[in-house]
Amino acid sequence: MDVLLSVLGILAIAVGIGISIGLHEFGHFYPARKFGIFVGQFMVGFGPTLWSRKFGETEFGIKAIPLGGYVSLSGMYPTTASTSRGFVWFRRLVQDARDASAETVTDESRVFFRLATWKRIVIMLGGPVMNLIIAAILYVLIFSGFGVMTASTTIGYVAECVKPVTATDQTCSASDTPSPAAAAGITPGDVVVAIGGESVSSWEAGTAIIRESANTPLVFDLERAGKPLSVTVTPLPTERYDIDDSGNVVLDANGDPGIVTVGYVGVGPESVREQQSPIVALGFLGGNIVDVGRIIIDLPNRMTQVWDAAFGTAERDINGPVSVVGVGRIAGEVASVDGLDWASRISGLLGILASLNVALFVFNLVPLLPLDGGHIAIAVIDSVRNRIAALRGKPKPPPLDTAKLVPVTIVATVILIGMSALLIYADIVKPITLGL
Repeated sequence: MDVLLSVLGILAIAVGIGISIGLHEFGHFYPARKFGIFVGQFMVGFGPTLWSRKFGETEFGIKAIPLGGYVSLSGMYPTTASTSRGFVWFRRLVQDARDASAETVTDESRVFFRLATWKRIVIMLGGPVMNLIIAAILYVLIFSGFGVMTASTTIGYVAECVKPVTATDQTCSASDTPSPAAAAGITPGDVVVAIGGESVSSWEAGTAIIRESANTPLVFDLERAGKPLSVTVTPLPTERYDIDDSGNVVLDANGDPGIVTVGYVGVGPESVREQQSPIVALGFLGGNIVDVGRIIIDLPNRMTQVWDAAFGTAERDINGPVSVVGVGRIAGEVASVDGLDWASRISGLLGILASLNVALFVFNLVPLLPLDGGHIAIAVIDSVRNRIAALRGKPKPPPLDTAKLVPVTIVATVILIGMSALLIYADIVKPITLGL
């Protein structure tokens, strides 16, 4: 059964990735057609064609390598431009790109490079924006539809003894100090109503009171089986992880979890599924975008860590980059983990797909060809040049000859392919596991 669930999870995420890629390309295709551009091909994947069919003037198809997709826009490069300078191989690459672009031109009035700059930006921005919309819809569905697991004010477990969080052995022995909660007779299922006379509306609020009250007796007002109950508990000073107001672990200067001595009673919350406002979902989406942006900025260092893990003894960073192979393995793990209900499995898979669309949104905005952000950056530069020319009373200059950037595009493409190959290899020999 676990194997079947794992396979279903992998298939589900594969279909989701294919749909996401298709919708990304549709984000380019639709405005291009609206602006009159001839679109020869609409393909999901690269390499040999597995299936294709022509609808109208566009060939739609699926290719063998599911690592992206493309739409073939007529006239990406100017068909006539000044002769390129430089090495022979450089001029040959530029001319080959210009010739290939010319072959897509069936009507000079329907080419990409002649569009107004704002239209070129809309076309190139359409793909990433589509991924953003997909992610937003999925997160709203997860948070507001399925709901998310949230710490309630009901006690889920009671620790038997007191152990510092840094202790390598967390099992309790007869010589260990019993936890204050266990000594006071608190049991799982008790609902925390107030602590020290302060009403507790969330688990985080109760935790804050306990952590600040080491060696101070506190009255716990509880509800057990529908009846009120009060017990006195004295939190013991114990080493725990330093956490911020949002409940996240605070890292020290070395990047390790910070350790502080705080009050501890030895209780944990029972998690319940609660539906959240769409505003919460969109706030989470914003945080996800920022996190992915930080990963991309730190990508050279992240890829070095992946190399060390793949070819050395280092461990993979659970928050580091993964390939489609890694995404598939994580999806299989989420789908097959024991003890999860179907809502948790489905929302977990949707969360993976949502985060993947966020990654596609942010990564494609990087201002580097062949990514969408590179084309957007060139269009912005053209717009600035046009405005400067207008201010100086001069005629509008011709669009930048992006064909001359083909060698740079090829180098960037080779680097991206190399990074993808490294991630795929690392996800095979040393995959990231969630430990579920």
